Amino acid sequence: MALQLGDTAPDFEQDSTEGKIKFHEYLGNGWGILFSHPKDFTPVCTTELGEVARLKPEFEKRNTKVVGLSVDPLADHKAWAGDIKETQGHALNFPLLADPDRKVSNLYNMIHPNANDTLTVRSVFVIGPDKKVKLIITYPASTGRNFEEILRVLDSLQLTANYKVATPVNWKHGEDCIIVPAVSDADADKLFPKGYKKIKPYLRTTKQPNL
Repeated sequence: MALQLGDTAPDFEQDSTEGKIKFHEYLGNGWGILFSHPKDFTPVCTTELGEVARLKPEFEKRNTKVVGLSVDPLADHKAWAGDIKETQGHALNFPLLADPDRKVSNLYNMIHPNANDTLTVRSVFVIGPDKKVKLIITYPASTGRNFEEILRVLDSLQLTANYKVATPVNWKHGEDCIIVPAVSDADADKLFPKGYKKIKPYLRTTKQPNL
């Protein structure tokens, strides 16, 4: 059975470029992103890992640890790291899991046989502090991910976890949010002291409440 939103993210212990990782323990009380790439020493993956290394301070600001994975062995990961630094200008600064036994890939359903029966697709799992899966995105091997979008979604997930709001289309951090329909106008008056705009009975916008 494939993982679904709200499921507990499977725990595991696996070797990585930063030593053995006990996943839940490694994440601690923060957020986590587990993402797979199809294969070491490939062009799209090289650009992706360089970008994640560049964005690490942004993930840290959001109390989020990032963990990569492919089915290649640890020796390949370590050898490839030099290429990433040379070509992308950012050295690997987060753990890459070695998964030659496909243990983690199978736990997270990262191998899609109709796409490729041996390599992982570009899976992304965002995991909350409660160890529940909050977001799943899957890309084919031919399409590099937009990690700025993943940061945007992370901002939305963290905001909506703590306030009775949702984020509208194309929302970015700092922009107005939508008050969830389950909140009455009377409760909205108390919950959102900055006020809100009532466009329709079901569509009320307010300033981002945590700013």
